[in-house]
Amino acid sequence: MCTRYISPEQREIEAFWRIDRRSNQRKDWENLLTVFPLSLASFIRRADEVEYARELVVGQWGMIPPWSKTNVPLTAQGKRLSTVNARSERMAKAPTYKEAWARGKRCIIPAASFDESNWETGKNVWWRFRRADGAPWGLAGLWNAWIDKETGEVWDNYTMLTLNADSHPLMGRMHKPDPKLPPDQQDKRSVIPLAVHDFDRWLTCTVEEAKEMLQVPGVELFNAGPVDAEVQEV
Repeated sequence: MCTRYISPEQREIEAFWRIDRRSNQRKDWENLLTVFPLSLASFIRRADEVEYARELVVGQWGMIPPWSKTNVPLTAQGKRLSTVNARSERMAKAPTYKEAWARGKRCIIPAASFDESNWETGKNVWWRFRRADGAPWGLAGLWNAWIDKETGEVWDNYTMLTLNADSHPLMGRMHKPDPKLPPDQQDKRSVIPLAVHDFDRWLTCTVEEAKEMLQVPGVELFNAGPVDAEVQEV
């Protein structure tokens, strides 16, 4: 699971992704580069009017379930939900994500880097992940819109998709292991970086085609290491 990442600056996002338009640039948005759960940050989605036009949106990191009475994600019983990450294996049936997935509400989450926890020393050491080629990540996500019934305000919101990474030589090393489970059944999770040539395809393709794109790339794409040390190429 990813619970913090660094967003590129707006001008960098617009230049790299060749943004056609911006929308919903919220007045309460502070353009924070380090993004935490429930922060407002930028994501990219397909513009409605033109099939291959990209739209830059500011929304909440953390999908808001349709039944939630506040922008803070809650269960129907009022218990807090963690919705910054969505398990891609379950999203088609999960109540919070299934509508967005079925309707093709896919998005790209720009990230200069993202952080994951590593427990190989017996304690948590944060690792930072950048692309080896220096380009920003384009992470696979879903988005939706939630309406505050009291104010009528529309909250765009998004989640990062994750995939099992037990067998991945790098991402399988992240997160705290469960001592009760064997190594191949830990369900270590990874975000899903999209290939640059797949950006438009991810935003516009069918659900079946999108399933084929849910993969974790090889280690050669990553430049990773402990946050407090110089990041070395893997």
